[in-house]
Amino acid sequence: MKPATEQANPNSRRIDKLATIDMLTLINQEDAKVALAVEKTLPKIASAVDMIAAAIQSRGRLFYVGAGTSGRLGILDAVECAPTFSTPPDLVQGIIAGGSPALIQAVEGAEDNLMQAKSDLEAHHLTQRDVVCGIAASGRTPYVIGALEYARSISAKTIAIAGDVSAPMLEMADLGIGVDVGPEIIAGSTRMKSGTAQKMMLNMISAATMIKLGKVYGNLMVDVKVTNQKLAERACRLVMGLTGLDESAAKHLLSQAGSEVKTAVVMHRRQVNDMEARKLLQKAGGFLGPVIE
Repeated sequence: MKPATEQANPNSRRIDKLATIDMLTLINQEDAKVALAVEKTLPKIASAVDMIAAAIQSRGRLFYVGAGTSGRLGILDAVECAPTFSTPPDLVQGIIAGGSPALIQAVEGAEDNLMQAKSDLEAHHLTQRDVVCGIAASGRTPYVIGALEYARSISAKTIAIAGDVSAPMLEMADLGIGVDVGPEIIAGSTRMKSGTAQKMMLNMISAATMIKLGKVYGNLMVDVKVTNQKLAERACRLVMGLTGLDESAAKHLLSQAGSEVKTAVVMHRRQVNDMEARKLLQKAGGFLGPVIE
């Protein structure tokens, strides 16, 4: 039997005969099913978040490993963590079959290389404190399976995300998460519904993990890393909102705090200097709430 990701979708058998608006309506209707499919996996996603947060608190790291679209989505989620949550660049990493060239062009045969994944993870000095999250729409990609096998061989924690609930890859990880989005609108085009599901799931995993690590206060991105003008303005608005200061005073406070929002807020609310503010935050495990409430 064909994998779920390769089956033909009966709803789109005549999509090539449809008017443009009807074609798009059909695609949109199929896309609407993705969130409902992901909803069914939430208990397992919660377990994944708890596993990753515990690993990071024990000085571990998170590695997303995939090929093609899955690999690119893993890298996309990983690279957003540093500017969004001020994480060290190596805390969340994405590894794609074929390396950097595969980000912009398909590397023939890379996903079939079972042993290359081991070499790639060794190059990143994978340890038993780390978590490897393998991502594959089919759940059968040799490169991803190789990554999971190597991770387990050194006792690193493993998570598998697949677009087929019966995928063999799910049994090879400590935690297997299969999501059933149904056949693709174009048979086998897993960059569509399967890719959308993966994007949603990775967003949930990284965002919820960072919330559990104290990177968010309320629903505010208080650990934003100021690397450009847009983020500088965002940081200023956050300080203004959390302190009641006007823009000029907030900017001055941020400059004293090294552009760190949490440090600036603690300086104002606790009337301490930047060094004392950082000590208070460190004592609270990086969580802003216990320091200012």
